[in-house]
Amino acid sequence: MAVSGSRPATKRDFPWWLAVAGAIALGVAVLIATSDLYAQVFTIVSRGIGITVFVTVVGFALATAVGLGIALMSLSGSLALRQIARFYVEIIRGVPVLVLLFWIAFAGVPIVVTGWNAVTASLQEAGILGELRVRDISLLWRAIIALSIGYSAFIAEVFRAGIQSVDEGQVEAAKALGLSRFQRFRLIILPQAIRTILPPLGNDFVAMVKDSSLVSVLGVADITQMGKIYASGSFRFFETYSIVAYIYLILTVGLSLALRALEQRMRRSQAQR
Repeated sequence: MAVSGSRPATKRDFPWWLAVAGAIALGVAVLIATSDLYAQVFTIVSRGIGITVFVTVVGFALATAVGLGIALMSLSGSLALRQIARFYVEIIRGVPVLVLLFWIAFAGVPIVVTGWNAVTASLQEAGILGELRVRDISLLWRAIIALSIGYSAFIAEVFRAGIQSVDEGQVEAAKALGLSRFQRFRLIILPQAIRTILPPLGNDFVAMVKDSSLVSVLGVADITQMGKIYASGSFRFFETYSIVAYIYLILTVGLSLALRALEQRMRRSQAQR
């Protein structure tokens, strides 16, 4: 018996929020096209889109690789590896990304450079290697490394939960068939875990797009930094940061919709099997 006032399970709500957001986005686009001021702000701020995309894509790729490694360590049969993985995840997750960014940029990199020079001192004396200086590592790459480390801890937990969601019976059956550990992971575990992993992994990717704005504190010329430079010189704070927010919203909402469509496509393909 249907509950009074309940909606049919098969009927989808019309995405009014998307219609309203699209109308606002279209209005801002018209404003940019018709206003010289907004057009100038958009032209300057949009120069940072390439850096924002580069930081996000490279940083997320590195974070995913490190996170997968940490997740596999946490599921290892070795107690030492599991404890190292847990230590990494808990410590990194407990530090704010902005603090981690400053620490990597101004403390971590100098420590690594000093250690590298100490280890390769004999090669440097022989003229095989040159001395590495702190300024040889750009602030852009320091920011990417910091974001990668910060997000790898969260992504490690996503991978761990996804891998553990796979039925243990299927893993045991793969062992019985004589599949190696790598074959079991590639052929049995990962294809099933990816359905659980993809939604939170997509959320982390969208979040990194937003958190990439933190690199502006190091002077990296991303969208936010270009907006700060223009606003500080023109005092057009409302116009500038409205355009900055507009560009970020286009990027994040567009990515969210694309990821949602991918998830729905994967569900349909799975249901048809």
